[in-house]
Amino acid sequence: MLKSNNALNTRQITILVILRIAIGWHFLYEGITKVLNPNWSSIGYLMDSKGCLSGIFHSMAQHAAVLAFADFMNQWGLILIGLGLIIGCLTRIAAYSGMLLLAMYYLSHPPLIGLSYAIPSEGSYLIVDKVFIEFFAMWVLALIPTGIYFGLDRLICKSNY
Repeated sequence: MLKSNNALNTRQITILVILRIAIGWHFLYEGITKVLNPNWSSIGYLMDSKGCLSGIFHSMAQHAAVLAFADFMNQWGLILIGLGLIIGCLTRIAAYSGMLLLAMYYLSHPPLIGLSYAIPSEGSYLIVDKVFIEFFAMWVLALIPTGIYFGLDRLICKSNY
């Protein structure tokens, strides 16, 4: 019979903090590379969408103001989410925000049979891809408050957990 124990041990906390920082680095680096590239735009990605919501993504790409807003939110959202995860500040908000961003990426380019994209993928996927996996890893981070163990959340948010 399984023993019920809600407390995390030091090794579990350590690996979850490492996971949080690694995902944070991924988000931060992706955001920084987009900000530093003056030619970067999400237009190609949006126009390449073939998911069930492709009409919405295509429409976003066709309206300059909406595209500019989407680009800004993508760039700075990635940076702020990454920083929040790395330093453990508002980690729950950062994780849920990251999940929202990842859900948009997934819905724009779902790995389904019969769909091919202009941007080559790193492998062959069916339903589960790296975006899907990172989404669920972020969900774990949203549910387990690692920032109160190692991060600024320990100072500013402990009463919320």
